[in-house]
This record gives sequence, C-alpha cells and structure tokens, in this order.
Amino acid sequence: MPELPDVAIYVEALRDRVMGQCLERVVVRNPFLLRSATPPLDLAEGREVREVRRVGKRIAIGLEGGLWLVLHLMIAGRLHWRKSAPKTVPRNVLALFQFSSGVLTLTEAGSERRAALHVVAGEEGLAALDAGGIDAINAGEAAFAAVLGSANHTLKRALTDPHLFSGIGNAYSDEILHRARLSPVALTLKLTDAEARRLHQAVRDVLDRWTDRLRAEAAGGFPEKVTAFREGMAVHGRYGQPCPDCGAKIQRIRYRANETNYCPQCQTGGRLLADRALSRLLREDWPRTIEELEALKRR
Repeated sequence: MPELPDVAIYVEALRDRVMGQCLERVVVRNPFLLRSATPPLDLAEGREVREVRRVGKRIAIGLEGGLWLVLHLMIAGRLHWRKSAPKTVPRNVLALFQFSSGVLTLTEAGSERRAALHVVAGEEGLAALDAGGIDAINAGEAAFAAVLGSANHTLKRALTDPHLFSGIGNAYSDEILHRARLSPVALTLKLTDAEARRLHQAVRDVLDRWTDRLRAEAAGGFPEKVTAFREGMAVHGRYGQPCPDCGAKIQRIRYRANETNYCPQCQTGGRLLADRALSRLLREDWPRTIEELEALKRR
C-alpha cells in the first residue's frame, strides 16, 4: 500500500501537472471504484483544479466550488500520467481523469477491487474521510507522546493505526521500529520517556529520508515505481537476509496477509518473536533465540 512518502510524491507530481488545469472528463470503468453517490461524479467535470493535498494515505484533488475527488489506492492501486488518452485501455485501468494538460489513470493489480474514489463537498466532506491521526513528522515530542500513550497497543499496531498517526503503514513502520531499536510487540504504555523520544525521532528520520529519496528518484517525472519493497530498506521485505547494521538474519511475524519484519539482535535483545503459523506448529519447540532457530534448521 502506498504510504506517506509515496503519497507525498504523488501529490507533488500531480500539483505540477494539474494545478490551474480543467478537469474535462472522468471515466469510471469499474462500478466498485466509486464509493459515494452525493455529490454526483459528473459535477466534477468542467471545473478547474484549485488544490491537491494528502489526507492520510488518500490523495485529494480540490476543484473550484469546493468539490473534492478523493482517491485511496489501498494495496494495489497505482496512478499513471500520460499526455493523451491511450488508444487501447488496459483491463486493469479502473478510471481515467482527462485534464486539459493530460490524462491521469488509476490502475489496480490483481482481481480484488479495493481502491476507492469518493466525491465530497467542502472541507467538512473531506474531514469525514480523515481518520484523524496526527502528522507524526511535524508533531512535537509532547503531542507524539500523548497520542502514543492514549491506549495500550503494540508499537506496530499503534504506528499503523490511522486514528493515531497519519500515513504510516506496514512497510515504513518496520523501518521506523528498526531505526528506533524497538520491538514491534513492545507496548506503548510501557515505553520509557527516552524510548518514546527515540521513536518520535525515528519516525521523522525515516519518513523524511524516504520522501527525499523518492523525490530524487522521480527527478521531476511522474512516479511509476511505487512499491512497498524498496532496495535500501533495512528490514521490510528482507526476511532471512542480513541486517545492514549487525548482520543478524531478519525475522518475521505473519498474521493473515500482513508480515512484520524485524532484527532480533537490534530490536528484541536476540529474542525471537512468535510467528503465529510456526509457533502453532512447533508449540513448545518454538525457538526463543536466533541460535536455537539455527540449530533447529540443522536438525
């Protein structure tokens, strides 16, 4: 799922291309994409773009008259920019937005249709789609700590909860926790003040670093290589590979379709966290340390 750094770069690229331009036509090719009925989508046509902003993991395109088109790409949705409409429209294109400056297309890989388009009126309509999480990059230490301590969750859950923090998902939460040297299953209410400060700084460092890096990679072009797995990440998507800081093998916790990656040496004092699938299978034989895991593999 595109997270804050990816969405921020999408927003910047769209601002460069559609601000002050007319939205001439919108074609929705999959009925499941449009998740709102009022205002009707056709009201957006013929209006000038006045603003483009990020709302959590959503991209909001503001039109004259206070109308907003709000896109949520979910896991597999991606945006593409062309100077003109394609002669043949691929099956994975869910919608086309024809601006006076070019065409924005929304695609979604796979068979599940999770991407969403809402049409809302005014700031109130836009606010209704905002889960309310704070911008952790710009929030001060006190505000960050207050939100972190508002409920007792694991750090992984807290960072990825859009009601607490805006725009952080599975990939960058792994990177943040590795940078902060904190376990993904540590509880928010048990953090020391020093650990909370370290986590806050890690959020800012990781999100700023990756936003800058993705901006440099785009180099003024439209971002086309948006993915949750990027070369240069420390732990996310790197199960079984060496930690770039200590060399220990990256481990994982799997739950349904989600996977948390972490370094046991850097984050959990060498202790392995129970993976639901494997720990059910191994029961009391579940290894507690990296050394026990390696010994088990050699049996």
